[in-house]
Amino acid sequence: MKERPRVGISTCLLGENVRYDGGHKLNHYLRDVLGGYVEFFPVCPEVECGMSIPREALRLVDIDGDMRLMTQKTKKDMTPQMAKWMKQKLVELSDMPLCGFIFKSKSPSSGLKGVKVYKGNGGVTKNGVGIFAKGVTGFFPFLPVEEDGRLNDNSLRENFIERIFVMQRWYKVNEGRKSLVKVMNFHTGHKYILMAHCPKTLKELGAFIAAGKMHPINDVYEEYFGKFITALGKIATVQKNTNVLLHIMGYFKKDLTKDEKEELKSLIDNYYKKLVPLIVPITLLNHYVRKYKNPYLEQQFYLNPHPMELMLRNHV
Repeated sequence: MKERPRVGISTCLLGENVRYDGGHKLNHYLRDVLGGYVEFFPVCPEVECGMSIPREALRLVDIDGDMRLMTQKTKKDMTPQMAKWMKQKLVELSDMPLCGFIFKSKSPSSGLKGVKVYKGNGGVTKNGVGIFAKGVTGFFPFLPVEEDGRLNDNSLRENFIERIFVMQRWYKVNEGRKSLVKVMNFHTGHKYILMAHCPKTLKELGAFIAAGKMHPINDVYEEYFGKFITALGKIATVQKNTNVLLHIMGYFKKDLTKDEKEELKSLIDNYYKKLVPLIVPITLLNHYVRKYKNPYLEQQFYLNPHPMELMLRNHV
């Protein structure tokens, strides 16, 4: 697509000096690499809700089960100020639309997992979620979300970015008049992506679409995509990818010579043994798709789920 998917991101990760100490947390990969293929929409909850730069550091405080955002030294409760701003911000974000969000890890406003929570008895746990991050995930339950630290993991990175581009394609399905045919075409093009993540959901959604005429179209859209994007949150393992590769190889059983079949099977076996990355057998399969012009495989996003320049499958 010519249009780049829009992705929300904590402003400090783009190198802007918005943190409590006046600094930033620039992530070069996000700004300089991924930033070339998505349109970032930066958000700094603390600054945008009216706090200064620099400012007193914040922390999450559990007061009798009520999570509050408070300044560390003066103990000022900033929760009402954050909540008032956030209510308007979430509506603004819903109009974009967003294809994903990347949060700053450990932040009391934006951390997605493992944020420190201070208890009244002086204890500290690391099971909190930032106030803004919790608001976003609650308001957008199907939105792909991650935080900067976890994106250092190759599998998590590939999974998240794949879902960003899936989300963009789903928004296209929602343009204009809704129809069961649009959902069927989307499902067909994402068959092998879904198989790589959750074969069980692939089977369930196939049956759901087959009975789609029995349900209101709005319900079809909502239930289908809810199950679909949830399934894609599961990591595509080597074993499941190998299964998909062998399925795709089967389309060429009448086209390839004996030597070509042995070469392709050998590459798939080497991937299964973790001797080569996924991009190796995928490259050869794409070559055969172009050579033999298989119309069904040409529409399979599994073979080209995101920009090749990101080299995500070179590391999984």
